[in-house]
Amino acid sequence: MLNRLTKLALGLALPMALLANGPAMAEIREHNLKFAAANNKGHPQVMGMEKFAELVKEKSGGKIEVKLFPGGVLGGDVQTVSALQGGVIEMTVLNAGILASNVKQFGAVDLPFLFNSGEEADKVMDGAFGTSLMKLLPDTGLVGLAYWELGFRNLTNNRHAVTKLEDIKGLKIRTIQSPIPIELFNSLGANAVPLPYTELYTALETGTVDGQENPAANIINAKFFEVQKYMTVTRHQYNPQIVLISKKFWDGLNEEEKAIFEAAATEARDYQRKVSRELDAKAIEEIKKTGMEVAELSPEETQKLRDAVKPLVDKFAAQIGAETVTQLFKELDTVRGK
Repeated sequence: MLNRLTKLALGLALPMALLANGPAMAEIREHNLKFAAANNKGHPQVMGMEKFAELVKEKSGGKIEVKLFPGGVLGGDVQTVSALQGGVIEMTVLNAGILASNVKQFGAVDLPFLFNSGEEADKVMDGAFGTSLMKLLPDTGLVGLAYWELGFRNLTNNRHAVTKLEDIKGLKIRTIQSPIPIELFNSLGANAVPLPYTELYTALETGTVDGQENPAANIINAKFFEVQKYMTVTRHQYNPQIVLISKKFWDGLNEEEKAIFEAAATEARDYQRKVSRELDAKAIEEIKKTGMEVAELSPEETQKLRDAVKPLVDKFAAQIGAETVTQLFKELDTVRGK
């Protein structure tokens, strides 16, 4: 195998040149890998996975095949992360905040009412802040390739319409298995019940929980409208997702192969975000057509929610690390032109 200096001299080494001119086939070996996720086929998350697999196959000249396992068939998010660390599964995509149990700084992206738009989140996550978080992952057996999106989360339940803060009190609400969402709903007066996404439909159907909170596209894709009657557009949290690859697998790749994965993840990111936002815009109207009652919070009630969770923001900022949170809000100010 040619060393890097020789490759540079021959014009073969730079990833951009490699991908622009077609793969250097002698350098790319055959690989088959498993890419797992919690959402079902037809969800923007899975559409991004499909685009990624297609791009990897194309860029590798058919030598690298990514087999998709959506719908949580290989386990919930926390279980899948462990499988990546062990090298049992090669790839996953999941809410970035779930990684707070592996790297505490990832908890910053779970802070409530953080981003005002997806585009604002893109600039922060694709910039220095998101990059700084990814640099912390290899020590935990994970490598980050790109940030995709799940979107803004909204509240649903099966007991009564929620139009004000007081209506949330006493509801058993399923949250993701991450500290901030759990405390977020407890601080709003609900009883937070952390459960894997793969168990959520059954928990709603059996009444184990009264409600849940997810972006509108998830409510449609997972058919939560079959077991939920009320939805409130709260947009209380935005979830950037992160595409992860097992470090054990990554370390066995050569530079050309790594360049293919990185380029495919970035190209698929732009496609995935576009699809996610288009579907989110349509999903609320689709939810209304299913018979669910959809309520919008007034600006005054939204402010009450923000005020109720402010102590949580202060508490977790200390746990996440002042340096990380300061960097995050500094980049947000820059993006907002402050």
